[in-house]
Amino acid sequence: MPPQWHAACTSCLRRFDRIRVDLESEVGPVERSTNQQPDDWVRLDVSVPIWGRFFTVAPLIVIGTREPDGRYDLAPKHMATPLGWENYFGFVCTPEHATYQNIRRDKVFTVSFPAADAVVLASLAASPRCGDDSKPALTALPRFKATTIDGEFLAQSTLFFECELDRIVDGFGANSLIAGRIVAAMVSPAALRSMDVDDQEVIANSPLLAYLAPTRYATVHRSQSFPFPAGFQKTRDPES
Repeated sequence: MPPQWHAACTSCLRRFDRIRVDLESEVGPVERSTNQQPDDWVRLDVSVPIWGRFFTVAPLIVIGTREPDGRYDLAPKHMATPLGWENYFGFVCTPEHATYQNIRRDKVFTVSFPAADAVVLASLAASPRCGDDSKPALTALPRFKATTIDGEFLAQSTLFFECELDRIVDGFGANSLIAGRIVAAMVSPAALRSMDVDDQEVIANSPLLAYLAPTRYATVHRSQSFPFPAGFQKTRDPES
């Protein structure tokens, strides 16, 4: 083991011991490890989808695409994430939705991260289509045009991506992963991190909107620094 890794591991173990001591002072002895599964855990039936049995935290985003007739569509999604450390972003969709078909045809899409007080607007974007395949509810949503691709954003948002399609991976049951390369991005001034402003102040001034799948949402306006171990790096590359 390289000396720097050994030092980092030693520091991490010492930090864990301090945390364990603090925790034991609050709740009693803490087992370092166990081979016993807790008796009261509930085993889920994985022959059917499990995602409605508990809550998970996800971002709530709005995907923008262009319809075949030239109109613009907005659709909320929550199965969404950065794809690695570079400027790639992906989300889950289904070929049954116009969003999927629009992106496969035009090979571009926008991503809006709604502001914490814009949850109703994001919900309206999920309104059903009429018989002529239109979504009248979209006329009530404040929007503005993208700058480098053909698309629109939800205006009451804090973060905006313009993406070119990188690939579509089908076959996750009835769903697909749509991966895009971010070619332009904007962020509201209040949501922009800065060396001169504490991160907690940024989050307090521009709270984050979270989707608590499957049925709820929340706003995040308080946070704590994550306790990364000493020497932690994104990769083993010392330059990263």
